[in-house]
Amino acid sequence: MRTRMVIAVAVCLVTGVFAIQKKRFEVKPDEADPGHTHLVQGAWLEGIGCPTHARTVLPNADFTGPGEPGEFTDPVCETGDPADRKVEGLLLAKTGPSVTNFAAAVARVVGVKGETITELGWDIRKPGTDLSAGPRGSHCGAGAPRWNIQTRDGRFFFLGCNSPPAPVQQPGLGFVRMRWGGSVPLFAFEVPSFRQVDIRGLQLKSLEIVFDEGYDTGPDNFGMAILDNIDVNGVLVGRGPTDAD
Repeated sequence: MRTRMVIAVAVCLVTGVFAIQKKRFEVKPDEADPGHTHLVQGAWLEGIGCPTHARTVLPNADFTGPGEPGEFTDPVCETGDPADRKVEGLLLAKTGPSVTNFAAAVARVVGVKGETITELGWDIRKPGTDLSAGPRGSHCGAGAPRWNIQTRDGRFFFLGCNSPPAPVQQPGLGFVRMRWGGSVPLFAFEVPSFRQVDIRGLQLKSLEIVFDEGYDTGPDNFGMAILDNIDVNGVLVGRGPTDAD
C-alpha cells in the first residue's frame, strides 16, 4: 500500500512539472527594419529589469570598495520570473519619426499557440506615481508598445499600452505592473473594424509585442520602453536572448 502511495505521489509531481514546462514560453526580440534604417532595436539586456531579490553591495566604511552585501526588490516585483538571475529587461526602441519610417522593434512570444487567452500583461519601467499615461519613463502610448494578437479563428486584434488602459495598474518604485483580463474582461481592438472585443476564451495562433512609435510621439517624446515579466495567462517571463538573430 505504501509503495502504491509513493508511486502515485511521484506521478503527480512529474505531471505537475510537465504542466509547468508546457505553460512556459519564450519572448524573442528582433527588429522589423526592411529598409535597413538601423533606427530600431529590440533586446533583452541585463541590469535594466524589475529587481526581485536582486543582490546589492554596500560601500565599505571609507567608500574605497565594496562592503556588506544586501538585497533589493521593487515592491511591484515581489513576484517575477524565477529563471531571471541577472535582472534582465526587454528594451524596445524606435529612434526618429514614427509614421515616415517603416520600421519597428518587435518581440515574438513563442510557445503559446493553441492556448486559450485569459490574461496579458507586463511590468513597464516608469515612476510608480505616473502609471501608464504619465509622461516620465518608458513610452506608453495608444499604439506602442502593443500586443498584436492573432487567433486560430482567423481574427486579428491589437491592444495598446494605453488603449484600452490596463484595468490593473499597480505602482512600484521604478516600474508599474499592468494587467489586462484575469477576473475582468480582456478588451482589445479587432482589425479592421476597430470595435472593442472581449478576447478571453479565444485560442491563440500568434502573439507579439510591437514598438513602432518614435520620439516624435508624445506625451514623453522618448521613443523607447523597457518591459519585464511578460505575462501570458499568469505565467511570467523576464529573460531571453539579446537578439533573435
